[in-house]
Amino acid sequence: MAEIDAPVLRTPLPGGSEGARVTLRPFSTGESGVPRGFLHRIDEPLAYQRALWRGARKKFDHWTPCPIFLIEHPTAGRILVDTGLPAAMAHDPKAGLGALAARMYATRATEEQPLPARLRALGIPRGGIDVVVMTHLHFDHAGSLNEIEDCVVVVSRKEWRSAHAGKALARGYVRREFDLAHDFRLVDFDDPEVNSFASFGRSVDLFGDGSVILVSTPGHTSGHMSVIVRLKDRECLIAGDAIYTQHSLNTGDLPLVIADEHNYKRSVREIRAYKQMTPSALIIPGHDAEFFASLDEIY
Repeated sequence: MAEIDAPVLRTPLPGGSEGARVTLRPFSTGESGVPRGFLHRIDEPLAYQRALWRGARKKFDHWTPCPIFLIEHPTAGRILVDTGLPAAMAHDPKAGLGALAARMYATRATEEQPLPARLRALGIPRGGIDVVVMTHLHFDHAGSLNEIEDCVVVVSRKEWRSAHAGKALARGYVRREFDLAHDFRLVDFDDPEVNSFASFGRSVDLFGDGSVILVSTPGHTSGHMSVIVRLKDRECLIAGDAIYTQHSLNTGDLPLVIADEHNYKRSVREIRAYKQMTPSALIIPGHDAEFFASLDEIY
């Protein structure tokens, strides 16, 4: 599917209602194995090469969650932020990712963790999701897009182009996960009509009612975005991989692999400024096992 086939999102999606507040359910769809130095760079000779070598040899120091988030809006319906690992990961990684990607990336999941099982447990059918918002299209975030029917899929324009560019697999993209006949809508954060929100320079109000705000947080990938939702008692920032861990947010430590280091640092600064401006907000990093375990079942 060529990127020109996906239309740009020019106006808010339907269903917004003034003052709307949403509920949020976080789920882990499985785990990914990461070597020492991957989440936070180590200041030692050949640290980059050592970490990659350990990963190639399947020597992992951490297993990190691969989360998704189910949002229920009072009038716009159900929104999913990311789709997590492929459902097949629970029994056959090669079927889930393809033989080459399964050798490159280490993942694991139980039968109850991937998206289809999560939806069944809540009594939600495949066509029961109205909108999917993709923070980015890496394999551990877009893996179960094929498990959703009749929905709008929102992704940033830069991310869409990056995912369809060369050497996609080496950069974390498995194209068959998102080369689907979905109703994709692209968010153009470079549009002159785009507004700011809090500390974030570029934002889009998804439903026009302030309940779900998409904010541009590039760096991890060139088109990464995060999501701010208005809960009943506070805001929540679903940071995605703009920050892997709470430690990354607190210290500014860099992960091993970044698509654009300058933009990554800028995005972290905007998140840290948001935290200062909105101290009551819940900020959820992308792959923090300890932090994720502390989350409530529903907000």
